[in-house]
Amino acid sequence: MRSEKPHIINLNNHQTLNTIKPYLRLSGLEPLIVRPETNFVNVGERTNVTGSKKFARLIKEGAYEEALSVARQQVENGAQVLDVNMDDALLDGVQAMTTFLNLLQSEPDIAKIPVMIDSSKFEIIEAGLKCVQGKCIVNSISLKEGEEKFTEQAIICKKFGAAVIVMAFDEVGQADTKERKVEICQRAYTILTEKIGYAPQDIIFDPNIFAIATGIEDHNNYAVDFIEATREIKQRMPLTRVSGGVSNVSFSFRGNDHVREAIHSVFLYHAIRAGMDMGIVNAGQLVIYDDIEPALKKLCEDVILNINNDDNKATEQLITFAETVKAKGKEIVKDERWRKESVEDRIAHALIHGITEHIDADTEEARVKYPRPLDVIEGPLMAGMNIVGDLFGAGKMFLPQVVKCARVMKRAVAVLTPYIEEEKANNLKKDGVAADSGPAKILLATVKGDVHDIGKNIVGVVLGCNGYEIIDLGVMVPADKILSEAIKHKVDMIGLSGLITPSLDEMVHISKEMKRLKMNIPLMIGGATTSRMHTAVKIAPEYDNGVIHVLDASRSVTVAGTLLNKEQKITYLEDIKKEYNQLSQDFGNRNTGKKSIPFAEAQQNHAKLDWDNTQTLKPTFTGTKIISPVSVESLIPYIDWQPFFITWEMHGKFPAILEDEIVGTEAKKLFEDAKEMLREITEGKWLEARAVLGFWPAKKTAADSIKLTADKKEVSLEFLRQQSKKASGQPNFSLADFIHPNQEDYMGAFSVTIQGTEKQVEKFEAQQDDYKKIMIQALSDRLAEAAAEWLHQEVRTNYWGYAPHEKLDNTSLIKEEYQGIRPAPGYPACPDHTEKIKLFDLLGGETATEIKLTESLAMYPASSICGWYFGHHESKYFGVGKIGRDQLEDYAKRKKMSLEEAEKWLSPVLE
Repeated sequence: MRSEKPHIINLNNHQTLNTIKPYLRLSGLEPLIVRPETNFVNVGERTNVTGSKKFARLIKEGAYEEALSVARQQVENGAQVLDVNMDDALLDGVQAMTTFLNLLQSEPDIAKIPVMIDSSKFEIIEAGLKCVQGKCIVNSISLKEGEEKFTEQAIICKKFGAAVIVMAFDEVGQADTKERKVEICQRAYTILTEKIGYAPQDIIFDPNIFAIATGIEDHNNYAVDFIEATREIKQRMPLTRVSGGVSNVSFSFRGNDHVREAIHSVFLYHAIRAGMDMGIVNAGQLVIYDDIEPALKKLCEDVILNINNDDNKATEQLITFAETVKAKGKEIVKDERWRKESVEDRIAHALIHGITEHIDADTEEARVKYPRPLDVIEGPLMAGMNIVGDLFGAGKMFLPQVVKCARVMKRAVAVLTPYIEEEKANNLKKDGVAADSGPAKILLATVKGDVHDIGKNIVGVVLGCNGYEIIDLGVMVPADKILSEAIKHKVDMIGLSGLITPSLDEMVHISKEMKRLKMNIPLMIGGATTSRMHTAVKIAPEYDNGVIHVLDASRSVTVAGTLLNKEQKITYLEDIKKEYNQLSQDFGNRNTGKKSIPFAEAQQNHAKLDWDNTQTLKPTFTGTKIISPVSVESLIPYIDWQPFFITWEMHGKFPAILEDEIVGTEAKKLFEDAKEMLREITEGKWLEARAVLGFWPAKKTAADSIKLTADKKEVSLEFLRQQSKKASGQPNFSLADFIHPNQEDYMGAFSVTIQGTEKQVEKFEAQQDDYKKIMIQALSDRLAEAAAEWLHQEVRTNYWGYAPHEKLDNTSLIKEEYQGIRPAPGYPACPDHTEKIKLFDLLGGETATEIKLTESLAMYPASSICGWYFGHHESKYFGVGKIGRDQLEDYAKRKKMSLEEAEKWLSPVLE
């Protein structure tokens, strides 16, 4: 009998060792079984809006079909699992994830590999789980919000049969040492296997890969900590898997693909040997380990394994090598000619190249030259840091180099500090003005729910080297602590950092709290997931005393210096406010503030139409008709040009704008260019239009309900009614008012779409011709509107024929001087987008219309229009405006929709 005991894992009371399947099995059309001999599983990273600019652009534009090409390329390049991430502040993540995964499932050449649903928001993960067939991977859950939340999310993942990635962080924070990584993973393993019943082989640990070679000594062992933690995790929990985001390790060398790819391959070589099973990495950018040039391989080994790295020696050597690669192999020769330049240029050169050798003498020379020692900081030193910021932002300088620049700055400030203090003391004696209590204080924090702090740490180093006192609260810091500490320490500025998307919501919350507390210090926003656009649209409007997005660490110095300069601050903030207002103008909301009346009273005040003298006219056909293709040339006379000029931010009536004193000359040029492109469109058949229309018998069944009969089935349409208090004799309109109340009437519907725009956009993007790209998109929108105008005229004069003798020119059509209306679901007269589903079903769905409805019920292609047809001569356009709770409840009941769902769709019109 064998004396050694088998390794037994207690899953639950009903499972034994014999029932355990030791392999991770994932579902694609070609199932993936991760065995010990599998070696390493590549997880394709480019279908990630935070990791691929191209993919993010396509998703934001709604070009989901085109975005599939990114996924297809990852599969072709060798990805074995596809990571899909839709975490962007300006995206509806749930809708984007659902739409993309549903499309992906219908593409066999992509769906053959398993999917990794990647999000920091669990509602997005849950939406993705509902779309994927079979076993996928969830990326990720963690203990950061405690065991209860962790358990709840794990149970949901298990319910869907998903394998799960567990990040190595808990309530304390993210694990950065080997000991913490192992401790957290062991704790999570115990909960998953003993409390929830997760099979060990369905657990994947991510022990956190952090950037190395940053120039900060505390970061030097990050790769070693990951590798050794992986080794111990696989020893303790052998059936589990280990994964990680490989590109993180080389973040310090962004912009230098040659060095980054070498770092990735060397890192993977050692991590895989320690037990790493899979990783998120660009499958098309992995260099073979043995093909790496020996000198570079040795440098990467030293940095990754933290060998020969005392005083950052290995890091410095790799940086030097990286610079030679950026210089395309040109020999870098020490050049002392810069020493003959002006003192300002010498200081700038020293900062850019991190040279401390002459900075003391150069700073002293500048101090003697300038009236005040502070002028040296605000003048040549800040000018040099601005250049550093530009180089770093352009990817021409790396993070450790920025830290070296800050060291030069610190040396210079140290030279100037005694003179600054002396000046303060002299001012006190002379004017009785108290000297400053010390350097300006800046509080930095990574917001609640976020554990990524490398960027914040670098900002702290750079700002600290520039003479600021830094109060760093660390990671996962709640709003109340950030603000109470800011008040306690009387700080001059707050800096918030975040990497994951939920951090953006927390930043919005903090800005609101700063306003509530009547704080008057500036707020800096930074981090990989932040952007100037999001800051302008979501954060800045919530706080009035300065919100500034900072692109990177080096720029933080310039921003902080400007904001803490009393003379520059006011003008700077005014300029920022104007810039942000421009960015956010399309996101503004308006509130009418009108008084409302009870819904029942609004229904009683319906439109009283002259039905006694109205003859109901039957259309020439019932059912649907497809008109395709529609000649673009035939649509040009129907174009409304005024919105075209508005697209180009030229405001004025057409054609008067062509003679405008200010913009007339440019407007004419634009108009000629547009006409030239229309000629190219028609001659080259770049675009074509497709139209679908239909008519059905309609019967009014309630005050705001209409029943259509289509193919022997009945479709109930529900409409909303104006509920604002009206002047005497003015009705509260509903579209249902325009259907005969007592006898059979008719209603119509339509869709039009312009096809071919995306192909032309791609062409102009490849040519880097933004002007023509915008032009084709603007003209496509105008042609879609023209198609709707043309089709409506055909309906009035032909297909429905209630105005057979109509003779209106384009100006009259634009002024809507015709009989009948064509309101669109989601627009003012019928603001509920969900009725659009019924409209498209009536027309024959996507097959007939060649228009796709997203989960949020937007139409794709973008240049598409749909709507209802009402023919009564008294029908008119109107806006429903705000509605009350009573109408909401009635509408939800009529729609057989939950109140919560109705609130979601009607939130823009709810009081």
